Amino acid sequence: MAEPLKEMFNRAYFERLAREVERAAPQLWRSALLKDLLNGNEQRELNARLRHTSDVLRTHLPQDFREAIALLKKVAPRMPKGYTALLYPDFIGQHGLNDPAFSLEALKHFTTYGSSEFAVREFFRRDPQGTLQVMRAWAEDEDEHVRRLASEGSRPRLPWSFRLDAVMKDPTLTTPILERLRADDSLYVRKSVANHLNDIGKDHPDHMLGILRSWDRALPQTAWIAKHASRTLIKAGNVDALALFAFDSNVMVRVEALELSPERLKLGEVLMFSFSLVSEAAREQQLVIDYAIHYRKANGGNSRKVFKLKEITLGPRASVGITKRQRFIDFSTRKHYAGEHSMEILVNGNVMARAAFQLTT
Repeated sequence: MAEPLKEMFNRAYFERLAREVERAAPQLWRSALLKDLLNGNEQRELNARLRHTSDVLRTHLPQDFREAIALLKKVAPRMPKGYTALLYPDFIGQHGLNDPAFSLEALKHFTTYGSSEFAVREFFRRDPQGTLQVMRAWAEDEDEHVRRLASEGSRPRLPWSFRLDAVMKDPTLTTPILERLRADDSLYVRKSVANHLNDIGKDHPDHMLGILRSWDRALPQTAWIAKHASRTLIKAGNVDALALFAFDSNVMVRVEALELSPERLKLGEVLMFSFSLVSEAAREQQLVIDYAIHYRKANGGNSRKVFKLKEITLGPRASVGITKRQRFIDFSTRKHYAGEHSMEILVNGNVMARAAFQLTT
């Protein structure tokens, strides 16, 4: 089995961190820092380990916040990048709120090691206008990590973080950032812009689609953002989103021979499903094909999740066969429960067929 993600913050990591802190500031005692970092670590989960590390560093590093950041700037290049590098932004987000201008500049620096997208929201929540002014400048930066931070950090519904109520209420607040990044050369940035727009579309679909209509989608970069940003609305069968990409909401197709195998499966096993899609039209049709699974919940209800299958152009009276595999395993974001589940086949947001299966855990 794969090692739990929380083990990124393990003894070996803390030993290395304590060693590098002592190297940057010899007056600090490595053994005392390491002892506090390890204290109670086994009982903590991933994010709690991250926060505990920030808090321990606050007690050991210089109490002058700017001196502490100067020390961390020496440590960061000698430590791993990736999730554990969220430590430095987290430290700033928890302990630098009283020095916002300096802290935001530090977040810009550390985002190249581990994204500052979560920490910057602490400043946004306290001062939306002041933080947005800085983030609009970030959207002009030469570094793709900084440009992405401008979009990702201001997303109204960023996963694993609190929602930005100001943007959810008034999505025009972040429009200047999105406008600047609408044709960015970096896929890393474009993914963030698309996800940001997708967030907006959940609360203000007309506003989000209005932005996309105003953009020049003949540019490949912009076209990619627009399509990815519209995925939730397209899956939901939003007529305006479908029309934006020439998908007809009134499809003339039928699903034949939907088969699920096995019809009873255990957690960890793979469900195979197949079907034929048959055109009933005398013209070509642009089709987006998805499937939805209604997962059984602990209370006996169900939760619907839509998955993408493919997009096709189906000729007049033509047909196409489709096969897909879906493995059922628990994730941190989804726990499975025994009982009846169901699957739907969707074409341009319309439910065309449905079948049930049993899952045992």
